[in-house]
Amino acid sequence: MMVVNESRPGSIALIPARGGSKGLPGKNIRIFGNKPLIAWTIEAAINSKSVDRVILSSDDDEIISVSRKYGCEVPYKRKVALSEDSTSTIDVVLDTLENISGVSTLILLQPTSPLRNSEDIKNALSIYYRSGAKSCVSVTEASQSPYWMYSLCDQSKLVPLHNGVVIHRRQELKKAYSLNGAIYIVDVEWFKKQKAFIDANTVAFVMPQSRSVDIDTLDDFEYAEFLFQKISKS
Repeated sequence: MMVVNESRPGSIALIPARGGSKGLPGKNIRIFGNKPLIAWTIEAAINSKSVDRVILSSDDDEIISVSRKYGCEVPYKRKVALSEDSTSTIDVVLDTLENISGVSTLILLQPTSPLRNSEDIKNALSIYYRSGAKSCVSVTEASQSPYWMYSLCDQSKLVPLHNGVVIHRRQELKKAYSLNGAIYIVDVEWFKKQKAFIDANTVAFVMPQSRSVDIDTLDDFEYAEFLFQKISKS
């Protein structure tokens, strides 16, 4: 059985939530279940008891107010220049590390993954610490195999994406995994140098598809609500 009560001094959970979402306006504080969407991530981080602090990075006063209500720290307000559509998550993390000192491990938790729970966070941290890797990211088994994917070239001809290899029998397919966006864990000094979440030595924390929805559109939101109701009943 996996040991899940690992923690280290100097660890923070960072929840990035800007106010200008275009795919689903106001999504971070839209009611999901019986509380704002972002509240599920805040509570999962706090209840994991595996981090020293849970911190919000946001430019939006309403998101800040809601997050404080659910126990999240907001030690600074994100600059408008770092809240554009083109702003990378890497830049947001680096901005946080400029504003918060004494951090050795950072756990990035996007509020658009409300079905990720406190056990997921604890288990991912356990894998990270025990592996000795500098980063760990959550993944889920891909619903479609890349060995069955194609691009289209001239005159709509099919070209296999995976090095020209075509596998016809499902039994011969290798398992494939995709990032689900729920958990990113990094060693802070490594991250400052690499400015990346993944390298050749990154380890994976595998989550079930049922907790791996990443909400960007209304369809995503409604599908997540369907899964939430299913999980709640079970």
